[in-house]
Amino acid sequence: MGVLTIRNLDEELKQKLRERAARHGVSMEQEARRLLLQEVAPSSENDEDVVTAKEILEFGRRLQRVDFDQKKVADDLWSFIEDE
Repeated sequence: MGVLTIRNLDEELKQKLRERAARHGVSMEQEARRLLLQEVAPSSENDEDVVTAKEILEFGRRLQRVDFDQKKVADDLWSFIEDE
């Protein structure tokens, strides 16, 4: 296993990592490992087929805030997923 040292880390970012780790009940080091694994080293080649919550929220932000047509929203969501 390798060791990574990050110098000159912004105090605010360090605090956010500390709080995030506390919410998940793990050390800051474990939380940083988890984030790196999640963002840098995807677990499988099929990850491209998975729609993340972040992508779904981004799609939701693009929707117009008018009448809600559940079928149209579902159809638009599937189209959005297929286009990615």
